[in-house]
Amino acid sequence: MEIERAMTAESSDRRLQTKYRRAVYVIQRALALYPFHQVAFSFNGGKDSTVLLHLLRAAYYLLHPDGNPNCPIRTIYFESPSAFPEINSFTFQTASSYGLLLETIHSDFKSGLEQLLAQKPTQAIFLGTRIGDPNALGQDQFSPSSPGWPPFMRVNPILDWSYRDVWSFLLTCKLDYCTLYDQGYTSIGSIYDTVPNALLAVSHASAPNLTFKPAYMLLDGRLERAGRAKKSAPKPHALPTIDNGANNVDATTSTASIIVIGDQILFGAVEENLGSALCKKLRGIGWQVSHISVVPNEIDAVAEEVELRKSTADMVFIFGALGPLHSDVSLAGVAKAFGVRLAPDEEFEEYLRQLIGSDYTGDRNEMALLPEGITELLHHRTLPVPLIKCKNVIVMAATNGDELETQWSCLLELPETPLSVKAPFLSLFVSTMLSDVEIAKVVSELSIEFPDIHIVCHRTSRNGPVMISFIAKDKSRLDAAIESLFSSLPEGAVCKVDSD
Repeated sequence: MEIERAMTAESSDRRLQTKYRRAVYVIQRALALYPFHQVAFSFNGGKDSTVLLHLLRAAYYLLHPDGNPNCPIRTIYFESPSAFPEINSFTFQTASSYGLLLETIHSDFKSGLEQLLAQKPTQAIFLGTRIGDPNALGQDQFSPSSPGWPPFMRVNPILDWSYRDVWSFLLTCKLDYCTLYDQGYTSIGSIYDTVPNALLAVSHASAPNLTFKPAYMLLDGRLERAGRAKKSAPKPHALPTIDNGANNVDATTSTASIIVIGDQILFGAVEENLGSALCKKLRGIGWQVSHISVVPNEIDAVAEEVELRKSTADMVFIFGALGPLHSDVSLAGVAKAFGVRLAPDEEFEEYLRQLIGSDYTGDRNEMALLPEGITELLHHRTLPVPLIKCKNVIVMAATNGDELETQWSCLLELPETPLSVKAPFLSLFVSTMLSDVEIAKVVSELSIEFPDIHIVCHRTSRNGPVMISFIAKDKSRLDAAIESLFSSLPEGAVCKVDSD
């Protein structure tokens, strides 16, 4: 059978072979679970359902190698008056070529299904849904229909396939597809909301009209739907909010929590320094860090900490455990904390592919698995791959101070930065050789007199001076607190150290 031969004997793409085997397994599993006459295939003439058609043929052949080389499955086509003529033509021609039992329905998908299932019992329908499609959120390879819909099992064999996988399969197996894809269309809807993808446009000085390269030449699968008309107005850019500190301080102070993941820190093998460096940066834009924690490289430990902090802080920052290693559990922990699964993200996968080639993910796209439905990729021209934001949790990729500096600058420069910039915290430091007992009452009274100032004391050695830090946003209040301290202690007992 030509599909099986092309994928197992002729293709050298190990990753695509794995996707192929997994999709075939899902199909064979469905055919084992449900009577063949009670399963159907939803075919719309697009590239995804064309891939699924040939996967169905391959899976059926492997189950019946001495029988029909095609798959005589009941096939549903929802014909719309707004469909491209080329789509209609390709659909009917393909159904004829491969012996599909085509049933054409002239109504919307839900109403058509209700009529179909009322007339013919149908337990499962094969769909060409891929993660990233508008209706794919929360679906698995086997997903019951949504509440309010006719009851049937949605079977999604190519759910984890990317745009590149689809075209690799079609080209490797030398399969026909709708001619619109050779005219620059990369994602086809109706004649009213679909145009060729401008990224494939080719201009000629001698020709007045644009021509387009084929869809398979789109290098960036993230932009597959760039030819689809937008249904809603874009969000206005939210520029950073600058507070100049007038009228004392900000009405509210944003809070952040920092979670560092690292067994190596807990075992004392390395020292943690990224958390403290980020504290200084957050303080510089007026944010207060309410908590820093170090947790082990365990999914449950990460999930528990994220669950606790995401509900009490405006933003949570995570360092460490990001990558393909067995100990890289940050994203799995975040996903568990929000109650979602990890799913392939085609946009992030494309960034990784452009950065480190085609072998970066292994067979399962481990590095491109992100928390589904809650992930926003924060793009910046300086970053080789975008930062990952899941609601109010940002996963930092920095492993040292220089990388943190770069990523922090990029975060602040984003047109829609998630960080509001407010009046910064200022610090004044003094030292004294007086004992803790001698200064305790004075410092306590200062804390009551100046409740808007953070006053903290520490020693670098038991026999050394006491360092007293005054931290606030209002410089005049800081000066007043320092003056009050000097007037409350013996002359010469206290001296200023530095400030920022």
